[in-house]
Amino acid sequence: MQRETSPLTLLDLDNLPVSRLKGVGVKKEEALNSIGIETVLDVLSHYPRRYIDRTKEAKIGSLQEGEEGMVLAEVLDVQTIRTRNRKKIVKVEVTDGTGLLEITFFNQPWRARQLQEEMHVVVFGKLDLYRGKGRMANPVVDLVGDKTGRIVPIYQQSGKAGLTTWELGAWVSDALHKCRVRGFAEPLPLEIRRQHNLVDRATAFTKIHNPTSVGETIEARNRLVFDELLRIQLILVARKRSFETTSHGIAHDIEGKFVELLLSSLPFQLTSAQIRVINEIKSDLQSQMPMHRLLQGDVGSGKTLVALAGLLSVVEGGRQGVIMAPTEVLAEQHYLGISDLTESFKVPCPENLMGERPLRIELLTSRISQRDRSRICAGLSEGSVDIVIGTHSLIQEGIEFRDLGLTVIDEQHRFGVDQRAALRAKASGKEIPDLLVMTATPIPRTAAMTVYGDLDVSILDELPPGRTPISTKWVEDDSEVWGKVRNQIQQGNQAYVVCPLIGDNETTQKASVEKTHERLVETELRGLKVDLLHGRLTGPEKHEVMTEFREGKIDVLISTTVIEVGVDVPNATVMVILDAERFGIAQLHQLRGRVGRGDVDSWCFLVSHVRTDDAVQRLTALESSTDGFELAEIDLEIRGEGTIMGVLQKGRNDLRIASLRRDKQWVELAREAAVELLDLPKGDEDISLLIQEVELLFGQEETEYLFKS
Repeated sequence: MQRETSPLTLLDLDNLPVSRLKGVGVKKEEALNSIGIETVLDVLSHYPRRYIDRTKEAKIGSLQEGEEGMVLAEVLDVQTIRTRNRKKIVKVEVTDGTGLLEITFFNQPWRARQLQEEMHVVVFGKLDLYRGKGRMANPVVDLVGDKTGRIVPIYQQSGKAGLTTWELGAWVSDALHKCRVRGFAEPLPLEIRRQHNLVDRATAFTKIHNPTSVGETIEARNRLVFDELLRIQLILVARKRSFETTSHGIAHDIEGKFVELLLSSLPFQLTSAQIRVINEIKSDLQSQMPMHRLLQGDVGSGKTLVALAGLLSVVEGGRQGVIMAPTEVLAEQHYLGISDLTESFKVPCPENLMGERPLRIELLTSRISQRDRSRICAGLSEGSVDIVIGTHSLIQEGIEFRDLGLTVIDEQHRFGVDQRAALRAKASGKEIPDLLVMTATPIPRTAAMTVYGDLDVSILDELPPGRTPISTKWVEDDSEVWGKVRNQIQQGNQAYVVCPLIGDNETTQKASVEKTHERLVETELRGLKVDLLHGRLTGPEKHEVMTEFREGKIDVLISTTVIEVGVDVPNATVMVILDAERFGIAQLHQLRGRVGRGDVDSWCFLVSHVRTDDAVQRLTALESSTDGFELAEIDLEIRGEGTIMGVLQKGRNDLRIASLRRDKQWVELAREAAVELLDLPKGDEDISLLIQEVELLFGQEETEYLFKS
């Protein structure tokens, strides 16, 4: 009996099928299921996408030509007209009492079924005059029913599923009405609600769907945003706590001589950001707790040097280090660069007559011969290899370390959690090696707190002195670009040309590497040394092309995005990206970072004649900024958090209402609240309902961390 009168939890709501609501028969249930609404919880979490303030809506009679407006009107007449070329036009006449408006839909015959006489609709579009009458062509239309409230919620509707905002609003109202008897359970302690001025859950659910003022929608939204972000932060903080309390790390003994030797041999000064992060890593290495750190740095900010300082600190203490990179090209580049920087380093060796031996660095990729692989594996297991650099080959069977102290993962977004764990598991003892994961794809701070909240985050936010800024230009026609390329090659420099596809693709008719190569060697780049690099080449073929380009034997390298990460050729000064609208901001910024690596002025040309809103925003952002962190914020603005949250998502834990763009302050407050709640003494506050919600939305595996905490 108690069960039926106790307040409703999210779990209770999730156990109620949507068919329990008035007017949801078999067909409507199928339609709702097709857009992911299966339970009463899903209905209540299907939040309005916008609201119409009836006191501020436009009136048909006062709308001016060329002006955009939103009007609430009644349908008077619907007609379908067939044109000579057999296409259908649907004409709808509406009124709001101040005037008549004709709405015209081209190629949307289903509108004749959707819109019926006497229906109330919200129409949003631009007014133009046609034969003296006001008209809107293909406007946005929402069916709202006979809404009398001052604030009208508009839901994301689905023409495909045949669901209108009118119906969705009615089902939400029915759900709220049926929940009123038992009310909603409150998972948040009163003190947290007071601290952040949050309404209770019952008010939040009611007012987000049926507000009487704009202020009520803001209050309701704040509470629901906080709930979503708190659940994520509880998982991340608990996961971090669990790792810190159950893992036994290595407290490295660091004198710092190797790092001093490295820094004194450099022909330049480190940036203050590099010095700061080296000290953060040193502090982690000396702690008994295993390092679990994310190093974010823009293209060319000197992450590898910082990672090398950490690796040398570990080697100085008699242990081994490893770098895992996503591509052979990048692994090889790390190997060459690090070998060069540590050429004169010696490590203690009691077995040797001189008492020391040269520091030993090895490269392990799939291209290594079986004989060399066996030699390197033996060196790793006996401890004579100090640092190994490689690709996925490092996590294959047969590779064991004698004493692994530090694992460095480069371009961490290319590797899964399982691969990180597999590399760490190569350690021989019970002590867990330290972990440093690096990314050159900057992530906005709030997103990093949300996605990598179980890692400590270090940021390199300065570029080393001497790096030349890259001039970026968006061009619609590539004819002006090739003169610049030829001019730079005459001055002894090199260029990249990047294409989005390999081979023919008749549906998109976009530039392909082979076709572009064929065209350019016969026309604009005739007489120059031009070569190809793409994913279909074998490892040895890629290696040969990159080596020749690095050595200056190739003038222009036509490539796919295989050169996106880490390729370092200081002599390359021009980057031409064809069909640039097909790449995301982060990818374009990464590609651009392949030039400007020397001390000569460099250029990046974004070639695209596409002028969609999205393309214009992205390409103008790249023209105006070379700051990866600023671009990451712009990217978040344009694309939303879907791509970022994808790292975390397991099931239904989408951000339904919270936005990492709009709700930055709530991310930080939710983080603080999660720490506060997990610090509570046992029996002080009951957070079992919160834990139940985390389990419902994220699964049992994540909830175990909360119980441990």
